[in-house]
Amino acid sequence: MAVPPEMTRAEMTRVLAPRMIERVVRHVTSDGKTREITAPFTGEVLAEMPVSTADDVRSAHAVAREAQRAWAARPARERAEPFLRLHDAILDRREEILDVVQWETGKARRHAFEEVLDVAGCTLYHARRAPGLLEPRRRAGIMPVATRTVETRQPRGTVALISPWNYPLSLGVTDAVPALLAGNAVVHKPDTQTALSTLWTIDLLVSLGMPREIWQVVLGDPAEIGEPLLDGADYVAFTGSTRAGRKIAEEAARRLIGCSLELGGKNPMLVLDDADLDAATQGALRACFTNAGQLCLSVERLYVHDSVHDEFVARLVRQVGNMRLGAGLDWNVQMGSLSSRRQLEAVGAHVDDAVAKGARVLAGGRARPDLGPLFYEPTVLADVDESMDLCRAETFGPVVAVYRFGDDDEAVERANDTAYGLNASVWTRDVPRGRALASRIRAGSVNINEGYGSAYASYDAPMGGMKSSGLGRRHGSEGLLKYTEGQTISSQASWLGFEPVLGMAYEKYADTLATAFKAMKTLRLK
Repeated sequence: MAVPPEMTRAEMTRVLAPRMIERVVRHVTSDGKTREITAPFTGEVLAEMPVSTADDVRSAHAVAREAQRAWAARPARERAEPFLRLHDAILDRREEILDVVQWETGKARRHAFEEVLDVAGCTLYHARRAPGLLEPRRRAGIMPVATRTVETRQPRGTVALISPWNYPLSLGVTDAVPALLAGNAVVHKPDTQTALSTLWTIDLLVSLGMPREIWQVVLGDPAEIGEPLLDGADYVAFTGSTRAGRKIAEEAARRLIGCSLELGGKNPMLVLDDADLDAATQGALRACFTNAGQLCLSVERLYVHDSVHDEFVARLVRQVGNMRLGAGLDWNVQMGSLSSRRQLEAVGAHVDDAVAKGARVLAGGRARPDLGPLFYEPTVLADVDESMDLCRAETFGPVVAVYRFGDDDEAVERANDTAYGLNASVWTRDVPRGRALASRIRAGSVNINEGYGSAYASYDAPMGGMKSSGLGRRHGSEGLLKYTEGQTISSQASWLGFEPVLGMAYEKYADTLATAFKAMKTLRLK
């Protein structure tokens, strides 16, 4: 079901008032050059965004590095205070930030709300746990009593953060927060099209007590500012395409700095023979079409057991045909717009190529300019094969291909038959069976009876990709500790060192140490 476009210039101005834009863009380091960004819903100019030069990036690094020293000297509990306040503040002001996210991305309001919840929940998790994770920890020394060893965590210094356009609030904030809590400063390059939501959050955090200088923002093309951004960094966190991630990893390796990379996915969903088909159908709608499929965790491959395939596909096609599409700030729209002309063209090219080579369109399959310049229908395809670009390449749009399978072994084999390994989904009434299957799937996250949300929002567990889907993890202790360097400080008692004492011959000393080490093993002292 389509919803006619009702967005007006007056409504846009009400939401993105010039005063608000002027206030938040001051957080961008820029020499004054600007670039127009447009609203995906309408194609109208949304804002004039400052853009940065290479010199601006170097200046941002200098400011960040200077501010980092004082920031790192603060106790971790003090650093956490503005981020603890952010949880309530962003939920209280959710209507304002939801409008901003929708206008800059074109997504439905319910999908923008997932970003708000993610920022609130993930920030609270890290702010509560950072002081404990960063506490010095006593470690066993080589010699009981005589050796005292402590592990400390030192911030890396300045973190370069590169976040994408598809989830600008969520991915722009939830990677920066743990880096800051760990005592680093951040130089952040969000996508220029969707930087307003991150800038709005920075402005809010400054009002909550965060020093303005520790989170620097630069905007512009990677070709111009990418090199100085990485050159000034002590660590790089990137979310984006696998192709770009490889280049960043190569540069980080050249400079011998660490990096974490969340990259692409061609994520499978397995509907087993005992699945609850009503639940699985609703789960597929969320997993395939949230944010118009512009989600790295989105399902693009649906494998359905032979015994339930026809019934499931009939249900799915019916539900997809009834989805409510449109441009609007209300909660009833189920899927919004794509975010750019490039994405619209890429999605259309994948579908057209597949159809030309024999794929069948079961639902959708066409652009909807009557709704707005970047709309594309939620699309279900059958008979997709290896000759088609859509079969293996990431589409990153509202398109899913449906396949049959005969048994669990085949399902796992086909799920793993990809260069990617970011997310997977298994649907079954037998949860132990689902867990057993999940453990055989080479993906960083596997959800049972959910598409992506249960694993992603379990902030105490690591989230990231295997194979070509990336390096490192966000969330959990690793999501914060990756922004630190482990340091070992060990003190040795002067009365027992690593040389013979009282004139003992070295051979005798070696025999004594060997006997002592065997005794310590028996007594479990080592």
